[in-house]
Amino acid sequence: MSTFFLDNSWLIPFYGLIGTLLSLPWSINITLRAGPLFGAYLNLLMSFLAFVHNSFAFILIWKTPVQHLVFDWLNVAKLHLSLSVELSPISLGALELITCISFLSQIYALGYMEKDSSLARFLGMMGIFEASLGGIALSDSLLLSYGLLEILTLSTYLLVGFWYAQPLVKTAARDAFLTKRVGDIFFFMGLVALSSYGEGLTFSELEVWASNTSISMLNVTLLGLSLIAGLTGKCAQFPLNLWLDKAMEGPNPASIMRNSIVVSAGAYVLIKLQPIFALSSIASNVLIVLGIVTSIGTSLIAMAQIDIKRALCHSTSTYLGLVFIAVGLGHIDVAFLLICAHLIPKALLFMSVGSIVFTTNSQNITEMGGLWSKMPVTTIAFLTGSSGLVALFPMGMFWTWKIWFDNYWSISFYYLLVTLTIINMLCAFNLTRIFCTVFLGVSQNKTKRTPEVGWLMSFPMIILIIFVLIEPIIPMHLVLQVSSIMNSVCFTIILSGLFGCLLGAKYRVSSKKFTNLWLHFFQDIFAHDFYLEQVYALTIVGLVKNISRITSWFDSYIIDGLNNLISYIVFFSSSILKYANSGQLQLYVLTIFTGLWFSILIWLFLLRNQLLLISNIDYFS
Repeated sequence: MSTFFLDNSWLIPFYGLIGTLLSLPWSINITLRAGPLFGAYLNLLMSFLAFVHNSFAFILIWKTPVQHLVFDWLNVAKLHLSLSVELSPISLGALELITCISFLSQIYALGYMEKDSSLARFLGMMGIFEASLGGIALSDSLLLSYGLLEILTLSTYLLVGFWYAQPLVKTAARDAFLTKRVGDIFFFMGLVALSSYGEGLTFSELEVWASNTSISMLNVTLLGLSLIAGLTGKCAQFPLNLWLDKAMEGPNPASIMRNSIVVSAGAYVLIKLQPIFALSSIASNVLIVLGIVTSIGTSLIAMAQIDIKRALCHSTSTYLGLVFIAVGLGHIDVAFLLICAHLIPKALLFMSVGSIVFTTNSQNITEMGGLWSKMPVTTIAFLTGSSGLVALFPMGMFWTWKIWFDNYWSISFYYLLVTLTIINMLCAFNLTRIFCTVFLGVSQNKTKRTPEVGWLMSFPMIILIIFVLIEPIIPMHLVLQVSSIMNSVCFTIILSGLFGCLLGAKYRVSSKKFTNLWLHFFQDIFAHDFYLEQVYALTIVGLVKNISRITSWFDSYIIDGLNNLISYIVFFSSSILKYANSGQLQLYVLTIFTGLWFSILIWLFLLRNQLLLISNIDYFS
């Protein structure tokens, strides 16, 4: 019985898919009769079963070697496509996080969307989220991972546009979907190229393939850049980071998944592709530069936002940028730790923010204040999640960064220390200013009557608070095995976080603009996301519009003009010929003889020219 859970653990992603089929209102007649709650409970039950099944499999996998399951999909001529699944502590550990966060998010959704008549449809879409994410965690196949990432993009579109009756929501869903599709095009090109270089290649074979491949440096650089472009969109990195901001128009339970697990799925695939990036110094440097620009840029954008959800979603791009830096430097173990150290605290933060939005019916930070005494669980959740993200001793992010410097400091990455110090200070500033504005101070009109949320929303927050507090055990155990607890680098990181907290406490969120010209200038730039949307409108969107106008003009006046000209010729010709149809036989005979006579004359003229040409050739010969 014990091996049953492990041998069939590849079926765990199908739990969420089954829940989707059962929870959709049109799936079975009993759902239509029982109402939306019945369908929601069915989906919740399947998520719970997936979590229990994976928990047993995760315990058993430590006692067995890594297993690879290969399913042949297509074998025609020389084309052989297979779907490979890897069962290992890493893949099942990632699946454990996915099933746990998904289950807690769905419990949270029962309370957050209790008055929404489409609750079953929402949890059904969340089941697609869970199924595709679980498949990515177990996938060892390039083709399978790409297909699941595309399903993830589709489910993102459906969840962002869940409240489709609102015009702004429809626009946000469209923009988020199209922005991710820009990167998907390049990712597919890289996938096809990689498949042509290594037939039947899987992630587990990439390292051996990379050490033995003989492809040129130009090809491997282009291959790496195309894969990076695709995962830039999946991880909301610059310049494709705005889709995550647009996605905040969707319900908050989906934002919990999107900002914690969904973007991490792209980073998970990025880590698996690291042997390809290591072949090209250009690709590795692009990853590092992209990560640094995104981390610092999105940190600056976040600290100028007054929308509480958008102020936090930009920090998601910040920490995923650190993963890009780690992969570019070849620090795979640190990249995995960064994902884990960010995932759980960010899910907790969005649960806390969702509780605030639920009770105040507002996302504007300037309309809030004094929630500390009214919402104690939400306050503790926000504090715990914030401390988990900022590298404060003894939380998980602190130990992760310490491992990073202890293991790779010999390479003298001083610029890495400067980058992490700046990022830590800016993130601490952003989270502190939000906390002081929302939870401290005097109650505003929106926060005078704000009771704590019910147990359906409080229970997941309490569970994640415990997870965030015990999360540092794993990286702390690794640190104590190799080095001392403190050094000068650790004090630098801690001081940067404390300095950011002090600045955040001093400069709280305000609806007023800075009077200083320079501060006002930078405030506008950061608040408008460096005007990236306007840059898109003037460049890519403008180019597409101009090309569409040119093609529309060409189609209207050239193509349609030729068609209209031909139709007019046919029309006038038929109008002329209709007068010859008088019904008198002598006119028909005259017409035939006239046409025959002209045909003979033309034939004689052509024959004469041919005879003259032959005689001239004989004369010169």
